[in-house]
Amino acid sequence: MFLVMRLLLILFASASGYFIILQIVGPKLAYAGIVSGLLIAVMAILFEARVRKAPLRIVAGGAIGLIAGLVVANLLTYPLTSLSILNDRYLELAAYLFTNSVIGYIGLSIGMKKGDELEGFSLIRHHKDVSAAQEPPARSPVPPPENPGLVLDTSVIIDGRIAEVCDTGFLESKITVPQFVLHELQYIADSSDPVKRTRGKRGLDILKQIQSNTRMKILITDRDFPAIREVDSKLVALAQELGARILTNDSNLHKIAELQGVEVLNMNKLATAMKPVVLPGEIMTIQVLKEGKEHGQGVGYLEDGTMVVIDNARDHLGKTIDVSITSVLQTTGGRMIFSKVRDDFKKAVYQ
Repeated sequence: MFLVMRLLLILFASASGYFIILQIVGPKLAYAGIVSGLLIAVMAILFEARVRKAPLRIVAGGAIGLIAGLVVANLLTYPLTSLSILNDRYLELAAYLFTNSVIGYIGLSIGMKKGDELEGFSLIRHHKDVSAAQEPPARSPVPPPENPGLVLDTSVIIDGRIAEVCDTGFLESKITVPQFVLHELQYIADSSDPVKRTRGKRGLDILKQIQSNTRMKILITDRDFPAIREVDSKLVALAQELGARILTNDSNLHKIAELQGVEVLNMNKLATAMKPVVLPGEIMTIQVLKEGKEHGQGVGYLEDGTMVVIDNARDHLGKTIDVSITSVLQTTGGRMIFSKVRDDFKKAVYQ
């Protein structure tokens, strides 16, 4: 379609040039009009190809500059053509064409350059900026950052402490539980082993308790990864897809997820961080529940389950005594506190 239009343009321009020169000059130079029309048509096609690639501001600036240049050129050549100052028809035509061509081209070039400098009609934008400066902008409320949510592991559901954390209100987030985790819980709850069966039923009860919490939004998703067999690997893939974090008690899952760039929250680490801080020399009251491994030792427990080893407390089994902390040992399995029977307590007993 464009090729046909360009061919018609060349034919029309050549014919127009031929008849214009024929009327003005005569048949001697009529063929020069064909050449002139052909050159003008080719220039128009080249100009059209360039204009199609140019931004709108450059095209608008070039059009304005061309119109201004032609107006100036006609004003300059008007005395030559109308008043016959040159007294030569050919010189008047040559002067007219030369002046319009040169000044029109200059106007076109200046207009395109200045149009490019506008950079998106800066005058209009400047007007808008001035208006915006005069009127203070309305403050739109800033939305809070979206919480990425949590994906629960089977171990943390069976553990049960997640429900108590949700009840405290410290954890406000969208919780996602995949169907493959529910299937694993159901499999454990249907086990022939009574211990496993109890743990599985406890996990289902914990989920029901979390679901009844109005602070929490729990979502059961059917998203599965058939190509992946291990549940832990499926959890990591789901967390990556949702942009969520994994909540677990499994240290191995914790390491695998972090290696793959997934953020992990470990309930055991939270429990360790929430344990009360005890320092050597502090006094605490504790009940001696059983004998220790070493001779004369007694063992008691804090409310959070931390083991307290008490030297020379074997004679106080079943009693609540005051002890003095001697050292605190942090192990992979948790924290152990070593202590001894308080001196003034021993004196009071023997007296």
